[in-house]
This record gives sequence, C-alpha cells and structure tokens, in this order.
Amino acid sequence: MKDLNFPISFTFHVTTLSNDFSAKDAHGKTVAYVRQKMFKLKEDINIYDNENKTRLTHNIRADKWIDFSAAYSFKDAQGKEIGKIARKGWASVWKAHYELIDQHQKLQYHIREDNAWVKVLDSVLGQLPIIGGLTGYLFNPSYTVTDLNGQAICQLKKEASFFGRKFKLSKLKPIDHEDDERIILGFMMMVLLERRRG
Repeated sequence: MKDLNFPISFTFHVTTLSNDFSAKDAHGKTVAYVRQKMFKLKEDINIYDNENKTRLTHNIRADKWIDFSAAYSFKDAQGKEIGKIARKGWASVWKAHYELIDQHQKLQYHIREDNAWVKVLDSVLGQLPIIGGLTGYLFNPSYTVTDLNGQAICQLKKEASFFGRKFKLSKLKPIDHEDDERIILGFMMMVLLERRRG
C-alpha cells in the first residue's frame, strides 16, 4: 500500500457474513481487501491485496481483549511491526480520539472525530421506523488526522449510503509514503471500531 492515488474509497460488503470491506484508489483499482476474523476475543484483522485473498499484506491485532482503550498493532506480511493505533479511552466516549504511533513507539498523529453530534443523531434516529433506514443518507461523520503541530493531513468521511457502507479517505497535505501506509491502516482499524459503535 505505497504510492497510493488518493482519495481511497472503503466499501463494506453487506452480503457477506464477515465484517469486511474493499479499499480502492482514485482510479478504481483495489489496493486492499480487509477482513475481520469473527468470534475472536481479541480483534484480529487480515489485509489482502485483493478480494480473492491472493496475498496477505498486513495484519492488525489488538493487545487487549476489551477494546475500550486497546492498542492495535500493524504488522507487515513478514510479521514486522510498522506502527499502531490506540484509542484514547475516556476521551473517546463522547468524541472519537485515536493516536497513531510509529514503528519506534513514538506518537506521530492524532485522529479525531470532527463533530460528535452527527454520530449521536445517527444513533438515536436510527432506532426509529422508516426514518432509521435513511440515516445513512442524512448523517455522515468525518474524522481528521492532524500532526503534532495541529496541521490537518487526511480526512475520512462517511458517504451517503444505506447501512453506512461507504467511506472516502482524502489527503489534505503531502506526506511520506511510509506515513501513507500507517495512516490508511489506522483508518482501516478505526472504521471497523466506529462503525460498530454506530
């Protein structure tokens, strides 16, 4: 997942039993197929180069059973850790807040939800008959990556769709290719967690 052509689109597969989605670049080329292993006490996500699962490229695994404030390590196909994403426990109760950590265990970026009210309205109205089916078109949360100086780097935004199945990751500022990989892996894990939270 290097030399990516942004924006990257995430599309969840609602017809499968597993929690999975495809990531495609600006030209429609599949850059990753993400599959969450079911019935695991710890989160365990495999990332392949395409939907046929021809080649495993990365794995993301939680360090704890309970994911309230867990960290999720990114490893390449050889098992080498290339970074991690950590949820900021209590800080994420109201408004999602994650930290991206590099391969040297140093904080590199923050990911924050832009407007917590969008998620609240989506969750509340989603319980209502008829209206609940339309919330995927009405409420679309977004999440922004900022560097340690507060500069916005990338943004992930849910797009209008039934079942909240489409997301788009846009780059706001040029960054290193290694950081591209770490950021996209972080968003892959985060979108699985946030989608489950509503």
